Amino acid sequence: MTDIGLYNSLLQEYLLRLEALHELDEEEVRQIITPMCRVLRVGRIRLDFYENADREAARQGRQVVLFTEEDPQILRPLSMREVTGGDNIVIYHFYSRQNSEPWDAEDLERIRLVQKMLHALTGRARLQGLLEHRTYTDPQLHTKNLAFVMRRFGKLIGRREIYSFGACFFNLKRFSLVNERLGRKDGTDVMTRYILMLESKLEEPGAVGRVGGDNFIVVFKKEQLDMVRTHLRGQAVKYREAGGERVMISAVAGFYMTDPEDDLRSPEDIMDRISVAFGTAKMSPDTDEVFYSETLKGRQIEMKRIEGLFPEAVENNEFKVYYQPKVNLENYELGGAEALCRWYRGSEVIPPIAFIPVLEHSTNVCVLDFYMLEHVCRDIRRWLDSGREPVRVSVNFSRRHLGDMDLVDHILEIIDRYEIPHGYIEIELTETTSDVEFNDLKRVVGSLQKEGILTSVDDFGTGYSSLNLIREVPWNVLKIDKMFLPRIEHTESSVESIMLRYVIAMAQEMGLECIVEGVETPEQLKVLLDNKCFMAQGFYFDRPLPVAEFEARLDHRKDYYCAEGKK
Repeated sequence: MTDIGLYNSLLQEYLLRLEALHELDEEEVRQIITPMCRVLRVGRIRLDFYENADREAARQGRQVVLFTEEDPQILRPLSMREVTGGDNIVIYHFYSRQNSEPWDAEDLERIRLVQKMLHALTGRARLQGLLEHRTYTDPQLHTKNLAFVMRRFGKLIGRREIYSFGACFFNLKRFSLVNERLGRKDGTDVMTRYILMLESKLEEPGAVGRVGGDNFIVVFKKEQLDMVRTHLRGQAVKYREAGGERVMISAVAGFYMTDPEDDLRSPEDIMDRISVAFGTAKMSPDTDEVFYSETLKGRQIEMKRIEGLFPEAVENNEFKVYYQPKVNLENYELGGAEALCRWYRGSEVIPPIAFIPVLEHSTNVCVLDFYMLEHVCRDIRRWLDSGREPVRVSVNFSRRHLGDMDLVDHILEIIDRYEIPHGYIEIELTETTSDVEFNDLKRVVGSLQKEGILTSVDDFGTGYSSLNLIREVPWNVLKIDKMFLPRIEHTESSVESIMLRYVIAMAQEMGLECIVEGVETPEQLKVLLDNKCFMAQGFYFDRPLPVAEFEARLDHRKDYYCAEGKK
């Protein structure tokens, strides 16, 4: 039961402090409410805000939790509905504490009194302000968030003003390295300053909103395009006022300049366009900014087509495993293979460049990776059962898997279901530029190692933290990108030769197996031999092969290849 004396004392203090509070301050409201909630055995107060009754009926509103302490008993709330002015509606939900005594009639009356006074405090304008802050502010940076920018898009579309504006989706480049160098606190401060610098240059109603992580959206007047581009190309940002230290921040960006001929009906129409432009920029090796165009629009249509076809393609086994041989240069024997995917849809052959990047935008790529692993295991099982001696096969796994805490268990389930000795499987992972993913990568690689499954890092040298990658992660194999191979006649002093020599020497000193991909010419083969790298993969020896042709290589593994490529 409620302590009446304590309740009356708190009620007087509540009224006095309520009367003195002219501006809504969330922390002050919390301080006022907390003692009252404790004596009334309230575990949580949640407010549901609706713009009108139709929105309420459709449950299209926003929520704010004004108070929470301990685990509330969510099964039996006390709810009260108030109209705050105009058509706006607020529903107050009071939840009792877990395992507390049920509220009696007098308790319920006292809670209703608290609600009435809370309603008087907040009012429509003050409540709206609190909801605005909670709904449209990023809690970490205290800048605008995605919901704010989407609402801004919606208002501009509704007023038919959108065609005077451009939009951009951008990602801060290599920001994980900023966090690593400065620490999380200073890194967050740098990110906030960079965004506020851009926001301060925008004319109303331009705005910047955080999508999440180091991804943002900006809406701007078209005449400010050059300013936005200049800012995103690079700004020096101070991170310690006293010392004046600065760090250069830049971004990868996808732009969309609205066109009156485009029928923009919702904020999602804009999001679709800037996302396509950003995705293209992110994958481009040549530029950090891409503008949406009709060509990209066609790509967007094709992406949706690919996404729509994918589930049926998996069910119908339209994806085929091709094996590209890896050759041991010490004896020119078949030394391994990489499993690569080809998509055959009836008479149509969809090249990997057309579907892999599309699937990478969603978890579909994870489905495909497991599909490939299963089909590789089926092939290896068949080879073992027929008396063939398999070679180790590397299977590519997207870094989208890294958030899966059970990834290793899922990999093992497939391998062990086919009773494949773990030494025949190599999991190939690409470099990652996210510090969060980097930690997951170390966990996954370490767990696979314990199970006797080899791991390799794909395309070493194309990421931004390569040395850290091999220093901290216990790889077995280092797969060196073909960018290190000379593109012209080999000279010992060429930049490529010097870099390749040191990368190979460093890897071998660390006990890593080295393989270079993309070997296409006798000159490139000589470079590998000169630098004592004895595993190679590339068209000089073999293209990716369908299963039947690869099995022929298995049957002649010791005498099929030679220094001239094939015998």
